[in-house]
Amino acid sequence: MKKSDFYYDLPQEFIAQTPVEPRDSSRMMVLDKKSGKISHKHFFDIPDFITEKDCIILNDTRVLPARLYGVKKETGAVVEFLLLSQHSQDVWECVTGPGRRAKPGTVFDFNGLMSAEIVDVLDGGNRLVKFIYEDNFYNILDEIGEMPLPHYITEKLDDKERYQTVYSANLGSAAAPTAGLHFTPELLAKIEEKGIKIGKVTLHVGLGTFRPVKEENIENHLMHSEHYHLPVETAELINRTHENGGRVFAVGTTTCRTLESVATKHGRIIEDDDWTSIFIYPGYKFKCIDSLITNFHLPESTLIMLVSAFAGYENTMNAYKTAVDEKYRFFSFGDSMMITEVE
Repeated sequence: MKKSDFYYDLPQEFIAQTPVEPRDSSRMMVLDKKSGKISHKHFFDIPDFITEKDCIILNDTRVLPARLYGVKKETGAVVEFLLLSQHSQDVWECVTGPGRRAKPGTVFDFNGLMSAEIVDVLDGGNRLVKFIYEDNFYNILDEIGEMPLPHYITEKLDDKERYQTVYSANLGSAAAPTAGLHFTPELLAKIEEKGIKIGKVTLHVGLGTFRPVKEENIENHLMHSEHYHLPVETAELINRTHENGGRVFAVGTTTCRTLESVATKHGRIIEDDDWTSIFIYPGYKFKCIDSLITNFHLPESTLIMLVSAFAGYENTMNAYKTAVDEKYRFFSFGDSMMITEVE
């Protein structure tokens, strides 16, 4: 298939700049993956579509406040640092801008709380940066770091926690697993009261999730790699659910990619800890998930391709056209879509 097959026209004003309150009051499109029928609900209606035989799997990763601003000690110039991945105890791979000011050996100061030296320039222009500090590194990030919001969100986020899920636990993501932003503690409690089991995985979302597909033939696109962990209790829950005739609801494309990566690698769901660069697009045969809860994604992105693989291409593109017609809110702080077989 071609990249252009996944284009749709989205008016700029439909890109959500701020989250709704309360979290679960966002709208939710329900797409029957078998018939293609669409209904319009709210996220707090989720328990109506899930039975006590089913389970919900969440991604409990937590976003690093990974955007920092350093002052070049020699000149006072300000350079932005975006933490991508940790290479060793104090050495991180970072995107720096403007990059010309971040040459090897250059030292930067961060609010007097720590300093950093550029160690190396990597292929592609990213920098290896060694941070020097006395306090706890993550405490410093909490104090001076900003959330690495996607480029299409231009409004400042007043509350950092609003770009975290309420169940976030394992620090390490460069972006939020946004399908989970709609859950509240009260809604999770209501789901559990109904007898629906909740399991968790961890996939640390990389900024590659926003990398555009440049190849017109999508099969030539190279996916970024992300680290995941699927614990034994979640594997047992998924297997027990399927054995009892229940459905596995994956919350978000990151959860979907984790589960499908393990199922593809092992032929079944077991405890696993690894890296994945799985690319799911139409033609892929799903091996684990039965239903998907997700947001509305960018045109021509790998994420809308994943949704098309699960829901069917025609169903997906029609759902997106309907979402535009109905003035849904799009992307990270936008509305939700549940793709399932409506019973």
